Amino acid sequence: MKAWIEDKAGLALLGDLPGGVTVEVCTSASQLPSDPADVEFWTPPFLGTGRELIAMLDRMPALRVLQLLSAGADAWVGSVPDGVHLCDARGVHDAPTSEWVLAAILGYLRHFPSFALAQARGEWTRHRTDELAGKRVLIVGAGSISDAIGRRLLPFEVDVTRVARRARPGVHAVEELPALLPEADIVVLIVPLTPATTGLVDAAFLAAMPAGALLVNAARGPVVDTGALTAALVSGRIGAAVDVTDPEPLPPGHPLWSAPNLLLTPHVGGAVPGMTARAYRLVGEQLRRYAAGQPVVNVVVDGY
Repeated sequence: MKAWIEDKAGLALLGDLPGGVTVEVCTSASQLPSDPADVEFWTPPFLGTGRELIAMLDRMPALRVLQLLSAGADAWVGSVPDGVHLCDARGVHDAPTSEWVLAAILGYLRHFPSFALAQARGEWTRHRTDELAGKRVLIVGAGSISDAIGRRLLPFEVDVTRVARRARPGVHAVEELPALLPEADIVVLIVPLTPATTGLVDAAFLAAMPAGALLVNAARGPVVDTGALTAALVSGRIGAAVDVTDPEPLPPGHPLWSAPNLLLTPHVGGAVPGMTARAYRLVGEQLRRYAAGQPVVNVVVDGY
């Protein structure tokens, strides 16, 4: 059985593999290590979503498992042939992404961006900031990263409410958002990008948030209507901290660059040193499952 992974460093991180499993490194669609026709297990480049990569699927008739290194699978949903399991990297990005959410919330509330700019100017600009303690936090999304965010938030003396597609114990249904948004000081987005979540945060969503609230987007850029967000920021009604944008990368001169009340980072939530080891532990586990004829995990169904 032949498998392709995208990082040479991953070879040493897969763990012991059964006999008969050959693992090759394929870093791009333009540099193939061998014939793709007999590849059964493929881990494409992290965040690799170009047309050339997706077109590779047509050259892989033996493919049975497409194991992504990203938590989101939106770029591949709808392109994967029948009979191929599309698997995401659930669990790999829980720690770094939840850390980014906490850092973004605290950095925004405690005015770290303005203090950093004052430092660069050599100015001692002391002023009062906001605080996280006592805030009401609404997390939209209830997957493993949402769990990690909730665990990290609770020690900060906040009230956490969670929302998902369907209600379950401790989680509200997305249909309840109109009633929940007016009570939220902070709204964290951590949903996959699907037809149902595209444009979820529109002008009406933002208008339902109370004045002074903070929107945190750690999901995907198109979950938020960029025009509506820009207007809300310019009006001063709300603030935002985002790691993703629509479009992405954000082009020079885009209105978001100069929007007030915005903390912006360039999709770095999961970009940490430990990501590779965590990701390839998962890849190794999946390879062993597949080689043994066992069901693989993290299979994406209906975009989730």
